[in-house]
Parts: sequence; structure tokens; C-alpha cells
Amino acid sequence: MSKKYLVTGATGKTGKHTTRILLERGHAVRALVHNEDERAEALRQIGAEVVVGDLLDYDKVIRAADGTNGAYFCYPIRPHLIDTAAYLADAARRAGLELIVDMSQISARDVARSHAARNHWISERVFDWSGVPTVHIRPTFFSEWLTFPWVRDTIVKEGAITLPYGDGRHAPISGEDQARVIADLLENPSEHAGKTYPLFGPVELSQAEIAEKMSNVLGREISYRPMTDAAYEAYLKSYGLDDFIIQHFLCIAEDYRNGVFAGADGIIGPLTGTPPMTVEQFVTENRAAFDVEGEKAKLSA
Repeated sequence: MSKKYLVTGATGKTGKHTTRILLERGHAVRALVHNEDERAEALRQIGAEVVVGDLLDYDKVIRAADGTNGAYFCYPIRPHLIDTAAYLADAARRAGLELIVDMSQISARDVARSHAARNHWISERVFDWSGVPTVHIRPTFFSEWLTFPWVRDTIVKEGAITLPYGDGRHAPISGEDQARVIADLLENPSEHAGKTYPLFGPVELSQAEIAEKMSNVLGREISYRPMTDAAYEAYLKSYGLDDFIIQHFLCIAEDYRNGVFAGADGIIGPLTGTPPMTVEQFVTENRAAFDVEGEKAKLSA
């Protein structure tokens, strides 16, 4: 039966795929976006009802949830996560939603040193206390993390992953694979309400092993050359990142070294019938992001 779903963060790494998948399955999607831009227009072109608004606008959130059957909640690494979770929980309660799929993170816990990770823990509790059926997903690092400028740039310019992650391990998980899970959860609320699912890619790897696999795909040597936490902090500041996100990145680097992000898939394959993509597959699909010649052309322009 066709239903209508609210997707927040609809132009993001998971939201855009969730919107597309739900539409392909015959559902209606109300896509809440922060700005009217080409990404929003792309969602409109595939059939989404695009609504521009901020999750910190309580009245807008209430209107966005009205008339929908379920919602995917995703908020970036910024302050005010708890506020937005409370707003959506109340809007969902008023609208009688069947399920909220809450994008949390694997480092979310009450003892987390990261302010963002602890906020995710509290936000999970807000949804639980609201009485609205909710399922929490806790992914490890996204595969897309490799394409973020402060990770990608050293890969392209220096042939090195320089994250201060020591010998820690994780199984990178793509946004698209997570979106298939999100769509399945929304379509089957009674089976998943009240549960928490950690999400991983298929193979747990160290940063050195990720570099090796990237080397094999790209045909040039990529090494792992970790920097210190102090150097990493200065490096992140050079990208203009704010104190809140830098504090998070430094704390999860410690979590990573301590094994918090470790694990491999035992949910996505069984739940969706399709295994999550490997690092090699992700890098192959996103080869252009790591194009050295393209970077040289930009520098000489």
C-alpha cells in the first residue's frame, strides 16, 4: 500500500537516496530541505514534494509531519540536535506517525566525550520517551567520509590517508546502503519499532587496509600516514570547521582507536536481501573524487 513519508535532511548522504528509493517503491515523499538549490530541484524532478525549512522551526516541523505516515530524522553534526529531536517527536505524536527512523551514530552513549555523540544518546531517549514508535540506526563511519575535503585532499595531493586513527578498524558503510535499510524500516514499522540497529559495511578494515584497497582501484599508491591529535586539530581548523565539530572529530578519533567503530555487517544483507557495497566498489563508483589530474587542472586554472 502506498504511503507518504517525511524525509528530513533530504539532500544529504542518506536522505537523497532514501527519497529516491521510497519514490521508486510507489510512495509519496515530502522532502524537507534547508535550502532551495539544485539538489532540491533534483528531488523535485523525481517526484518529491519539496519543502524548504529548518528543523529548528517548530511550526514548520509540525506542518511538515502533518499528513505523513512515517519520518526519517537526520540532523547534521551541529548543536541543537536535542531541540530538533524534541520538535520532531512532538510533531510525530500530533500526526500519529507509525514510525520515526532516527539517524544516530555508533559512538552515541551516555559516557561519550564528544558533545555531538552524547547529544545523539539523549536524542534517542527523547524519541523513546515521546511514545512515538521509533527505531534508532547507529552507523559506523560512512564510506563518503573518504570524499570529505579534509580526508580526500591528502589522498589526492599526498597519496596518503592522514587520520589519527592508529590501528583501529571499521567497515565503511555507504549512504545508499543505509537508505535501503531506512526505506525497509519505514515500510515495516511494527517489525522494527523500539529497536536499535548498528550499521556496518561488509568488511572490517584498518586505515592501512583501506589505503591498500584504494591503491588497487586507483592504480597508484595510497598509504596510511597518521598525524597526531594536535596536528589533526590544527589541520581541521585550516578548513574553517567550527569548534563543535572539531571537538567531535577529536573525540571520535580516540573512540576509533579504542574500537568503538569496529564491526561488520549482520543486518543490511539479511534485512534488504542485498549486501552492502565494499570499499573497492565505493571508490570505483566515486573515482572522479580522487582524480589527481583533475586536481592538477584546478590548481593550474
